[in-house]
Amino acid sequence: MIYDPAEHPFSETHKLMIGSIVPRPIALVSTTSNNGINNLAPFSYFNGVCSRPPTIMFAPARRSWDGKEKDTLINIRDTKEFSINIVSEDIGEKMVKCSTDYEKEIDEYSESGLSPLPSKKIKPPIVSESKISLECILNQIVQIGKDDAGSGFIVIGTIILFHIDDEVYDNGRIILDKLQPLGRVAGNGYVRSTNAFDIIRTIKPDV
Repeated sequence: MIYDPAEHPFSETHKLMIGSIVPRPIALVSTTSNNGINNLAPFSYFNGVCSRPPTIMFAPARRSWDGKEKDTLINIRDTKEFSINIVSEDIGEKMVKCSTDYEKEIDEYSESGLSPLPSKKIKPPIVSESKISLECILNQIVQIGKDDAGSGFIVIGTIILFHIDDEVYDNGRIILDKLQPLGRVAGNGYVRSTNAFDIIRTIKPDV
């Protein structure tokens, strides 16, 4: 099969992408508006960029039905701050409740039953129930596509503080079996990280 995205609607291309790029880590992004209203939303186009400085990226797409920007993006553009909260299996259902497009004045912490915990260096809170949270400041926002549904943005942020539950940390490493992160696949699908295995490198890295 050969598929040319120029010949198909973006909704069909989207299905192929989320079915192929799997599993995807989930960033539960916490922001605060200029009016002091907290917002909490999950994004699965999310990953690390580099470690010096420690940098992450996630990609909030425009809303699929009207092309409007999401509250998370607007808040980050206004305040230059956000937190990334890793989603473990025990908060998966509460995370999904945050994926609804609520009105701007709605606080997803209250809707989901998750608890805001004051950050140390930024205004947006972290998620108390998350085993790993990252306080971030904005590096840059890159717009992709035009101002219509299906287009989006890349938000690049610098991590200025890590919050790590002692339970998931051992001698400089994260214990995957304790973290139990969820991965995103297509539709309503999620995967667990319970079947990890090693493939040994044949060439020793420089660092």
